[in-house]
Amino acid sequence: MAGFRPRLVPTLVTVPIVVLCLGLGFWQIHRLHWKLGLIAAREAALSAAPAPPPQTLAEARRLALHPIAVSGVFLNDKENYLHAIGPSGDDGYQVLTPLRVAPDRFIFIDRGFVPRALKDPRNRRAGQLAGAVHLVGLLRLPPSRRPSWFLPHNQPAQNHWFWVDLPALAAADHLDHVAPFYLDADKTPNPGGWPQGGVALPELPNHHLQYAITWFALAVAMVAVYVVYHRQNQAR
Repeated sequence: MAGFRPRLVPTLVTVPIVVLCLGLGFWQIHRLHWKLGLIAAREAALSAAPAPPPQTLAEARRLALHPIAVSGVFLNDKENYLHAIGPSGDDGYQVLTPLRVAPDRFIFIDRGFVPRALKDPRNRRAGQLAGAVHLVGLLRLPPSRRPSWFLPHNQPAQNHWFWVDLPALAAADHLDHVAPFYLDADKTPNPGGWPQGGVALPELPNHHLQYAITWFALAVAMVAVYVVYHRQNQAR
């Protein structure tokens, strides 16, 4: 650009902003590839063939969101109730029931949703499965602490749960040797229709490409403003 003489102050303002916008744009591209890999890994896990239950926490971490096939006997007298909103927006509970998979080993099963009116198992006796059962569920790793300051604290003595705390659930049910994971039962209907299994997983948002385009566009806009400013001042 013949005769183009950049001015100090506009240059000192524009260059850092352009560099920042470009850096944020490339960072969003990096995040885009990371998110695509995460989505692909989740889809691969969800579509995998059912695996046997892992025996250690390390194995469970590798099988997060994989279908797990398990057999055992429900301890229906030790149901726990996790406050939840149903698929239709109605208030109710996720029913968490320990499954005895061996004489001295238990796995908590999120059997699915029941509306508030059906919290009492006497109102859904058909779904209180007795004897040996076989089920498939997604392996879930519980949070290590309360997920949010906005969530109320669990109240084990009242059987009021707001997040899955496996050690506290095990203590409330007086169980030892509880697996360090739990299973979300699939959509296989229970007798009587309740609980309704098949917890919907939240979608993984992926807006990184739009964010990257926005940052790159801002960088281009800053350069354009910078050039137009100098041209107008040199034409005077």
